[in-house]
Amino acid sequence: MDYRSLSLETDARGVARLTLDEPATHNALSATLLEELPRAAAALAGDAAVRVVVLTGAGASFSAGGDLKWMERARGLERAGRIAESHKIAAMLAALDGLSKPLIGRINGAAYGGGVGLVAVCDVSIAARGARFGLTETRLGLIPANIGPYVVTRLGPARAREVMLNAKIFDADEAARIGLVSRTVDAAELDREVEREVGHFLACAPHAVAAAKALVRHIARHGAAESIDHAIERLADAWEDEESREGIAAFFEKRKPRWSP
Repeated sequence: MDYRSLSLETDARGVARLTLDEPATHNALSATLLEELPRAAAALAGDAAVRVVVLTGAGASFSAGGDLKWMERARGLERAGRIAESHKIAAMLAALDGLSKPLIGRINGAAYGGGVGLVAVCDVSIAARGARFGLTETRLGLIPANIGPYVVTRLGPARAREVMLNAKIFDADEAARIGLVSRTVDAAELDREVEREVGHFLACAPHAVAAAKALVRHIARHGAAESIDHAIERLADAWEDEESREGIAAFFEKRKPRWSP
């Protein structure tokens, strides 16, 4: 599949690297990116060879958020047009958030506005210590609405208030403190740390990882009490899956399961 604003490469292990590839605009969320990211997510979800996805940005930034051309065009739209444009952003984030494969954020540089939304939909995010973050919409008289559901889910209401209301710029260590990123490392160690996370996922059964991710989403939406029967049914499914037979046999036979590198 050809992309104009993305690059997508998958190695022999099934590790896909999805790169926002508009460095001249600091990977701002252009109309092209908004159209191509959901297509890429669908392609990755449908590719049985892909086991882990690493999301990153080309150049100095991860993503500068809203594209200036998009914002200028939105100024001239009527209400219905602006709502339609917002749905494009929402659809892009939903596609990545709902990806059945584990999504690791390699946060190589600044993430603002919609870029923070992209960080928030990752399952694990490792940030270079030089990265900066900000939800700057309120400085423009706007609100971080399209990314709001994912940021609040990631941070919780109290932490979200710390950064969504005041448009402050904060560093990577602060991003880790509030839970936006999993942890921070020196830029020189970023790839090594991302590779460590990749290794953890590759040691796990692919179907089980996807099922565990789906279970987390279900519990988050329905609560623990309402999810007990659902979780029990999904565990029964797992016991009947070929992966569990292989994994348990490998454990007792003191060998690696077939999915482990």
